[in-house]
Amino acid sequence: MHMQEHSPQQKQKGFTLIEVLVTLVILAIGLLGLAGLQAASLQHNNSAYQRSQATFLAYEMLDRMRSNPQGLEADVYNAIDTGSLPGDPGCISSSCTPADLASTDTEEWATNLAAALPSGRGIITGTAANAPFTVTVMWDDERTGATGTGCDSTDATDMTCFSVTGQVFYDRLSSVL
Repeated sequence: MHMQEHSPQQKQKGFTLIEVLVTLVILAIGLLGLAGLQAASLQHNNSAYQRSQATFLAYEMLDRMRSNPQGLEADVYNAIDTGSLPGDPGCISSSCTPADLASTDTEEWATNLAAALPSGRGIITGTAANAPFTVTVMWDDERTGATGTGCDSTDATDMTCFSVTGQVFYDRLSSVL
């Protein structure tokens, strides 16, 4: 009886092709995972950028309030919502009353909010000068069309919010001098 001997190369014929295909599948799964991580990273980076913009814009409005002590005295910053603005009085090139300056500040703040944040909106609540004011900046972080104003992270209709409470001091003696 005659036995045919196979060389080691003949026994592995086609096996290398299967190894390459398995390697390609594993590589493809790994690359898909990396693509998912990249997408999540971009989204979180964008959210962090928007939160930084919201922080900057909230403190900017508190600074605007500090620079208008007569407006604080007249209580013109007590209840502001950029969702319903009367419009810019256009007095910057001439002379502004404290109330007009507050309207101009609010109009510019609303414009900056809309430019920097998706569906950007701001609300200021306070009672009077030398009392705490809360400046809240809201935006649609997920870009889902959220329009709520409750700042509830569990409610899909509410926007993402950043709030800062600050006390804007007004010294009546310094305004007289």
